[in-house]
Amino acid sequence: MPGRVGAFKSEAARAHFRTRYEATMAPLPPSEPVDVPTSFGTVRAYRFTGGTDKTPALLLSGRNASTPMWHTNLVPLLPHRPVICVDPLGEPGMSVQTAPITGPHDEARWLDETIAGLALPRVHLMGVSIGGWTAANYGVHHHDRAASLVLLDPVLTFAPIAAKAVLASPALFLPGVPTALRRRVMRWIAGGAEVDDAPEAALIAAGSTDYAIRKPMPKRLTDNQLRSLRMPVLALMAGRSVMHDATRAAERARNTLASGQVELWADASHAINGEYPERIAARAARFWDDADQPCDLATSVE
Repeated sequence: MPGRVGAFKSEAARAHFRTRYEATMAPLPPSEPVDVPTSFGTVRAYRFTGGTDKTPALLLSGRNASTPMWHTNLVPLLPHRPVICVDPLGEPGMSVQTAPITGPHDEARWLDETIAGLALPRVHLMGVSIGGWTAANYGVHHHDRAASLVLLDPVLTFAPIAAKAVLASPALFLPGVPTALRRRVMRWIAGGAEVDDAPEAALIAAGSTDYAIRKPMPKRLTDNQLRSLRMPVLALMAGRSVMHDATRAAERARNTLASGQVELWADASHAINGEYPERIAARAARFWDDADQPCDLATSVE
């Protein structure tokens, strides 16, 4: 069913995106690319080797994003443990979707098949924005392989997307939108930060215009689904996020997560991973070390 799968809009669009992608991948630490077959297509993963043999962290990017968006995070993360990045299936990147992804179960299945194909018995999942939802959705449907979840201002997980964000989002992917308007929306999402010269932002902009996403928007997780998460969860909510009401999201996370640590970072925007890479790495490293211990994490709130 080729009309129901994500794909580049033309060969010219594919070539344009690939040029941007390769340029943005070049500054990243050395990695081993792996293409993993799944029921929904081939998933491109990159193994970045850390200085330890601890349970690896697997990073999940957001909408219209791929591995290069973790550029600033990889260097502070790698001393703590091995890191694997995947280009999410059905999003612009080097993964190739071949079958329709129809909802949350399919999203969890392709990720589970990817983790299995990488021969990872256990993995710590870290996701930002929709990648945070992808991690949490995986935890709902597959408990065994997920050692823990780190959710960086996840959307549609603890709170609905804000109306302003819904109204602004078409500027990121509709054809014919002026470049100046697209950049203005990206700066708004990033809390006012200048993004014009950021190669990661240029890659996201290329993906939003070169690639057609053909899968449903995520469904917001229910209270029962959040309560079902058995693994430790660290939720870092961005106080200046324009994507949702971060205070409301943090409160719901506190009320539903059985093994949750919930922090509201007041000065962070939705671009939290790029704003606080060292702080995130240090906080995640402590969390992962605790999660690797046999004892249960007590719920805490900071």
